[in-house]
Amino acid sequence: MDAADEQGFREFVSARSPALMRLGFLLTGGDQHRAEDLVQSALAKLAAKWQRVDAPEAYARQIMYRQQVSWWRAAVRRGEVVQATPPDLPGADRTHQSELRMVLRGALAKLTAKQRTVLVLRYFEDLPDHEVARVLGCSVGTVRSTTHRSLARLRLIAPELAMELEAAT
Repeated sequence: MDAADEQGFREFVSARSPALMRLGFLLTGGDQHRAEDLVQSALAKLAAKWQRVDAPEAYARQIMYRQQVSWWRAAVRRGEVVQATPPDLPGADRTHQSELRMVLRGALAKLTAKQRTVLVLRYFEDLPDHEVARVLGCSVGTVRSTTHRSLARLRLIAPELAMELEAAT
């Protein structure tokens, strides 16, 4: 990588790291350390192919999706259940949005990694079902049924999100 490419990569990292971290945080169910690992591995792979990549953010996101899928498949094989608990915020003056965000974060952490990934891709990334299926390497029917079961489970885990979920669907 020459100096100009390195400078371009550094500028990309500075500009897009916060958005990639948000995606990583959502994909990992609120686990800050795994989100950082996810972003770092994506950026390392992107750096290796920087000169050949036309759309670096799309490429980095694709790497993150696939890496997360690999992690949850490996976790299923090991029988591992990863849950992140959000930190408690001090003080009682939380706004409604902050409270909903905390409830949602906790509820997402209780979903399986596959359920969480499908919901993040479908609703946060706003990908259509066929695109989510392509990213995850499964059928559209699997995406739809997983989305349906995931939303039903969220409704059970956090009934206070029911109105928010109805608005999203």
